[in-house]
Amino acid sequence: MTTANASNSRSLTVPVSLGSRSYEISIGSGSLPSLGETLDRWISRHPLFFSGSKAGKALVVTDTHLASSHADAALQSLQRAGWTASKVELEPGEASKTLGSAAQIYDALAEMKADRRTIVAAVGGGVVGDTAGFAAATYARGIPFVQVPTTLLAQVDSSVGGKVGVNHPRGKNLIGAFHQPLGVFIDTLTLATLPERDYRSGLAEVVKYGASLDGEFFAYLEAQIDGLNSRAPDVLRHVIARSCQVKAGIVEKDEQEVTGLRALLNYGHTFAHAYESLLGYGTLQHGEAVAIGMVHASWLAERLGRVDSSLSERQLRLLRAVHLPTELPESSLDVDAVLDRMRLDKKSVGGKLRFVLPSAIGHVELVDSVPETAVRSLLTEILKPQ
Repeated sequence: MTTANASNSRSLTVPVSLGSRSYEISIGSGSLPSLGETLDRWISRHPLFFSGSKAGKALVVTDTHLASSHADAALQSLQRAGWTASKVELEPGEASKTLGSAAQIYDALAEMKADRRTIVAAVGGGVVGDTAGFAAATYARGIPFVQVPTTLLAQVDSSVGGKVGVNHPRGKNLIGAFHQPLGVFIDTLTLATLPERDYRSGLAEVVKYGASLDGEFFAYLEAQIDGLNSRAPDVLRHVIARSCQVKAGIVEKDEQEVTGLRALLNYGHTFAHAYESLLGYGTLQHGEAVAIGMVHASWLAERLGRVDSSLSERQLRLLRAVHLPTELPESSLDVDAVLDRMRLDKKSVGGKLRFVLPSAIGHVELVDSVPETAVRSLLTEILKPQ
């Protein structure tokens, strides 16, 4: 099991063991000014580089909301450490997670005459991390990158595991790659300025880890409602580290979703991705869609006799206690349209629906024998006009 090592109460390290692609997740408070020094340490032991490698070129990818704050702090840290660093800014929001934004990054890399040892540093939320990582994976057939996630959602989920990609009009994350970072650099102080809705969205993925893979962690979250809602630093450090541990443990065993184990990280996501796409990216934040998706996946498990209503109720109570939505916004979603989107889900095989469904708090399974009639019946009830 992946473990976290603490040098003090403000610094944690979670290793991700993947052979030659291994890296560490550094979790600190007020640590952003040391990014350049940390990057020097990471490249010194990476197989693409060599012992004694020195700072070279780096491109900081961010969005316009962070350009003059966290991104500038990262840029200045790199420059102080001797890196020749520049910056490219994307428009904020899910609408920027496109091939067009990747092309914007390619242009910046070409302009700076990037080579195979040029570093891409993604400073921002999941959109920035996924898009910058995809550009790094595909420019010159792959160049190194680091994740510097500044949202809770990115810190506990999208920055860890090497999944990178962009959206397509017909589905979320349909265009992507597996490209592990040199490392993940988390400064929890970036959460102090995170808008409330964005923070709550991140908590959905935290709840997901407990509900699907760690019952003891779920119970910890239930006992720490006040700390979660007030963003208590000690609670956040533990929550981020434990979430990263859980995800890293899965990634180490199924890096590229070959065995199906990694699919367990997608609890609630088959529903969530369909809702996000059909409602229009941005109507629901990803974590909000995941919260609703977990509720609906639990209800589907109830209908299939896998769990009783007490599991769904316990999950609902925690989601509502941290002020996450558990119902879809009013809309005119069509059952057939939702089913069509679900068939595009990466877990689908031959157009057949597969779902990650619970059997207990802290335990889920990938189920490939779900009757479409059961899904249709549930969606008909969920989507009926009120």
